[in-house]
Amino acid sequence: MRAIPISEALASEIDAMQEEALELIRTLCAIPAPSRHEEERAIFVKNWFKQHGMHAEIDAAKNVLCPMGLEDHEEVVVVMAHMDTVFPDREPMPFKEEAGRMYCPGVGDDTANLAGMMLLARYFHEHGTPRCGVLFVGDACEEGLGNLDGCRAIMKAFGSRVKTFLSLDGDVKSVCAHAVGSYRYKITAQTKGGHSFADFGQRSAIEVLCRLTCALYNQNLPQNGDSITTYNVGVISGGTSVNTIAQEAEMLYEFRSDDSVCLETMEEQMRKILDENAAQDTRIHAQLLGERPCGKAGAGIAQIELENACSQAIERYVGRRPDRSVGSTDCNMPLSMGIPSACFGMYVGEGEHTREEWIEMSSLQSGMKAAASVLSNWLM
Repeated sequence: MRAIPISEALASEIDAMQEEALELIRTLCAIPAPSRHEEERAIFVKNWFKQHGMHAEIDAAKNVLCPMGLEDHEEVVVVMAHMDTVFPDREPMPFKEEAGRMYCPGVGDDTANLAGMMLLARYFHEHGTPRCGVLFVGDACEEGLGNLDGCRAIMKAFGSRVKTFLSLDGDVKSVCAHAVGSYRYKITAQTKGGHSFADFGQRSAIEVLCRLTCALYNQNLPQNGDSITTYNVGVISGGTSVNTIAQEAEMLYEFRSDDSVCLETMEEQMRKILDENAAQDTRIHAQLLGERPCGKAGAGIAQIELENACSQAIERYVGRRPDRSVGSTDCNMPLSMGIPSACFGMYVGEGEHTREEWIEMSSLQSGMKAAASVLSNWLM
């Protein structure tokens, strides 16, 4: 496998479809798609594929599947771009264009890549000849507590047939082929509470969580070789009023690592901290909300060739050598199964996971050519 120079016809087609690509991004941005609520965007994506002569369906996990050559080949390459955004908004988010940029929460992650994938899928449907089965997927539940459920469903259905996995996510700055795993918990504290004056001295659930947070932030991070491990308390909520000793409060806590041994150690340390802060007048409960596996497919030839092909394609068409990175993406699932996998995006931008996110409109042109170069290994 390699970065295949794309034909002049394909390069010209990508140049010609840029205004269509931008209009598709505008349309997709106007369709809210928080994790687990991607239905409207999924319907649009499915109908778009069908309007352009392709077979498309929505599975039980709300993924949009657009297969090519699956009936003729046993081996399958999965090409995936997620439809959901990290934001909970159920109404269209603010969108503007200014000085060659598009601004909108989620415009890059992963709306621009989804639009680019859809247009490339159409080109290869019309002009390509699949060398193996290729499954284009607009997947659900990639972000946050979506817990990669969309990708999990794909791997469960096709896992034994998948020979390669490509996630179109993020920007063109890096190629990710090493998965950062995570555990996400909701930790709840319950106490008797009471009146802030009459019952002063009673334990407060908020105070309990504050002590827990301090203990979690003072823990020693495990190390295994060159592993990287992190933790975060992202949300704290609870209580009744300013003059009430809180009876109940909760917080969202996660820890991440690119090493499975370190993840296990963090789990043990969290349980120990919870036990140490338990008291007769306090109940503490930890509920697992999400789990993502970590790891990498190893140093096999297929994995190395895939990573190199992605890097070479970006260098050829974008004009920069991408970094090799670790991250939490849809690739976590296939990488944990030992399936050659890589992730890169098709745009230049900033502000991912913030409401100030933007992309350079002109960058999609070269990014799509880089993606087309990699896809040509399986479709031309």
